[in-house]
Amino acid sequence: MMGKILLLRKKPLTILACVLAAALMFYVVNYPYAVSAAATKRQLPIYCVQRDQKMISISFDAAWGNEDTQQLIDILGQYDVKATFFVVGAWVDKYPESVKALADAGHEVMNHSDTHAHMSQLSSTEIVADINACNDKIEAVTGVRPTLVRPPYGEYDDHVVSAIRSMDMEPIQWDVDSLDWKDLSAADITQRVVSKVQPGSIVLFHNAALHTPEALPGIIETLLQEGYTFVPISQLILPGTYNTDYIIDHTGRQCPC
Repeated sequence: MMGKILLLRKKPLTILACVLAAALMFYVVNYPYAVSAAATKRQLPIYCVQRDQKMISISFDAAWGNEDTQQLIDILGQYDVKATFFVVGAWVDKYPESVKALADAGHEVMNHSDTHAHMSQLSSTEIVADINACNDKIEAVTGVRPTLVRPPYGEYDDHVVSAIRSMDMEPIQWDVDSLDWKDLSAADITQRVVSKVQPGSIVLFHNAALHTPEALPGIIETLLQEGYTFVPISQLILPGTYNTDYIIDHTGRQCPC
């Protein structure tokens, strides 16, 4: 008897679930544009760019020491590769000569925040102030004001992206992480990068990572042999609005997604 009572109680819930599912399906079929618009409201930074040519960018985040900065400049110069360095304002304060050396060598010096704060925990006003503080420091050393920002820790949300774009700047992520910050061996870094690169990729390295200078020549030589060319990120990205139809997200979906 108890089993029958439970069965009778479940029936209305089952019917209600079926009705809701049918209503949802009707809405999706009859109002696809509304569903599509809702799905693409989230703002995302640029992870990579759709490119038919075998063109990629390599980037470095500089927030720690500068002991290998000149070595990286020399290696990149040996292969005539121009890269993008995202530097923290505090790093500019501490190593202005390294910032100038990067710019003098033809590399892009872009913004990695002023204090390496968690931007998602800041208000939009605080984000703008932080980015402008770093921009001012970079411009004072290089004479060029940054146009790209890489939020610290790779963290962002809609309000972070909106605040950055309100400054006519573009937030930049990456689709290939060398994981050099984990102190992987040079061989592991090389294998990881060359196996994941695709046309339009943005590769993440770190200034002052233990084995990056050792791995970098092999990575560049291998990719050059595969027909890749290297350009700074500002030359890789295309003008226009970037959205979920045009970039890759952190899950590793192919561009365009």
